[in-house]
Amino acid sequence: MAVNAFIKLVPSSVKQTITIEEVKDLFHYYKDITAKTGNQLNWQYGESAFPYEIKETNESKEKAFYLYSTHERYHVILIGIDKEMIKEEEGTEREQQYIQVTLPDQSTTGDKGKANEFCKFLAKKLQGELHLFNDRVMYYYPRK
Repeated sequence: MAVNAFIKLVPSSVKQTITIEEVKDLFHYYKDITAKTGNQLNWQYGESAFPYEIKETNESKEKAFYLYSTHERYHVILIGIDKEMIKEEEGTEREQQYIQVTLPDQSTTGDKGKANEFCKFLAKKLQGELHLFNDRVMYYYPRK
């Protein structure tokens, strides 16, 4: 059964809205900084830290993409964006955007480890609220 994690963009996050292209840019940034770490250590860390290729289908081009790997320990992670309506304490409603990270049935334990790592990276960069695969919540935004 597929499992999901969510990075919710709350009012105190860096951004209130995000596009799928901006999420892809964050993954390219992640790949770039891990490759630089590998260069400093004189080790091919970039390939180990991000063993995926970013791919997308024509149907979901504006809403989702997936990370596909040919490495034996990894297979696939799905990434998408969507919105939900949140009721405020005052009784008003607001729209909240989130990034959804899905591990389909064919995902491996290696995919789950990498997905957790990517979720934490995205939540920290965006100062969002991270709902992990095990239903625990991590707060990366300044709380009052």
